[in-house]
Amino acid sequence: MPGERLPLGFVFRSRAKEEKAPADKAVVTDSSQPRHPQAPKGRPTPKRSEAQSQRRSVANTPMTRKEAAKRQRDERRAQMDRQRQALAGGDERYLPVRDKGPVRKFARDYIDSRFNVAEFFLPMAVVILVLSMVRVGSLQTIALLLWLVVIVLIVLDSILTGFRLRKRLTERFPDDNRRGAVAYALMRSLQMRRLRLPKPQVKRGERP
Repeated sequence: MPGERLPLGFVFRSRAKEEKAPADKAVVTDSSQPRHPQAPKGRPTPKRSEAQSQRRSVANTPMTRKEAAKRQRDERRAQMDRQRQALAGGDERYLPVRDKGPVRKFARDYIDSRFNVAEFFLPMAVVILVLSMVRVGSLQTIALLLWLVVIVLIVLDSILTGFRLRKRLTERFPDDNRRGAVAYALMRSLQMRRLRLPKPQVKRGERP
């Protein structure tokens, strides 16, 4: 009203109280409600499925290139351990690709079930080498003849073994891929029985 005198308290009131007023009128949130630890402030708590998927993605994604390389080395080492155990025990699941399949297993069993001239090549080669080093003419001649005999026997035995194995594979696996199985078996026959991998699963004389 014109002419009405205002009280001195109203005129000289502190402006600090007026500045605090908007802050006092702020909405008070309920601090007792638990907040998800991964939810940012001011955002709603994510669903459990979303939180689990976020945790899985974080766990599966390496942080640095060094961690990724370490994980690859660990996986490669674990795979090699499984293959080593499979080669010793014959577990088909973890064998190398060249050893997998029923055709390759039959070829291995066929070679392991019989005596092969080629598997005795290494010990005979040592004997022949020793004889050839002796400076006696007759012994060196015998060593040379033994070399020829061993080579001829290995060739003949390999041809006969390959022919018989190919026939057995055709009868046993007519619809399977048999490519390379005979060569795979002949390479195995060149190794001594105790050094073969995968380890032999049949005894000598046992029909595969």
